[in-house]
Amino acid sequence: MRSHGAACLLLCLLSVLPAPALRAEETPPEMVVLLHGLARTRRSLTKLERSLDAAGYRVQCLQYPSRDGGPDELVADLHAQLDACCAGAERVHFVTHSLGGILLRAYLVKHELPQLGRVVMLAPPNRGTEYVDLFRDLRLFKWAFGPTALELGTDPQSLPNRLPPVNFELGVIAGTTGLNPLSPWVVAAPNDGTVSVQSARIEGMSAFATVPASHSFIMSSPLAIELTLEFLRSGRFASPEP
Repeated sequence: MRSHGAACLLLCLLSVLPAPALRAEETPPEMVVLLHGLARTRRSLTKLERSLDAAGYRVQCLQYPSRDGGPDELVADLHAQLDACCAGAERVHFVTHSLGGILLRAYLVKHELPQLGRVVMLAPPNRGTEYVDLFRDLRLFKWAFGPTALELGTDPQSLPNRLPPVNFELGVIAGTTGLNPLSPWVVAAPNDGTVSVQSARIEGMSAFATVPASHSFIMSSPLAIELTLEFLRSGRFASPEP
C-alpha cells in the first residue's frame, strides 16, 4: 500500500512539472535546398554543401536536367523532388546558383511553399544576360545549353523578366570578376563574366552584396559562402551594397 501511495504521489508531481526542454542536439535541424546553375551538376556545389552541413543544416543538393527541358518541365521536375525530400520539413531555405534562382522564382509562382525560409541567390540573371541576346539564334548555342537558356535574355518577354517581384526573404550575391574575355564587350560592367551586377538585382530583395568572384566559381568563394551563412542566420549581410 505504501509503495502504491508513493507511486501515485510521484505521478501527481510529474503531471504538474513542466516538460524538460529539448537539448540543442535534439532540435530538428533546418533544411537547406541547393540548386545548381545551367549546364552544371550538384557536384559544382560540393564546397558550399559541406560548409552548410558543418554549420548544422540538413542539406539537400538537388540535380535537375537544366539543358533538357523548357521552364515548365524544369519546374515540374523541381516540384516532384521537393515533394519527395521536403514535404515534412518545418522550414526550408534555398541557396541557388545562376539559373537555379530563376527556376526557384518560377516554381514559387506556380506552387505554394508554406515552410519557405530564407533564400540566397548567387549570380542570378534576374534581369537576363546579354549573352543570350547575342547568341540565342545560333544552333550551337541551343544544342549546348538547351531550350530554357534561350529564354534568359534581357528583353521584357524573357523568362526572368516575366516573373513577378519576389515576396520572400531574399539575399542576392553578385560577382564582379569576369574571366570571359568577351564580357567587356557583351555584358554591362561591372559583371561576373556572364551576368552584370545590375542584372542580378530584383525588386523585393531583402539584401544585396558583391564579391570578387566569377560566375562559374562564385559558389566556391569563401566570402560568398560566409555571406550565405550569415543571411541564412540573420536575414541580412553585415556589409550590404547600397
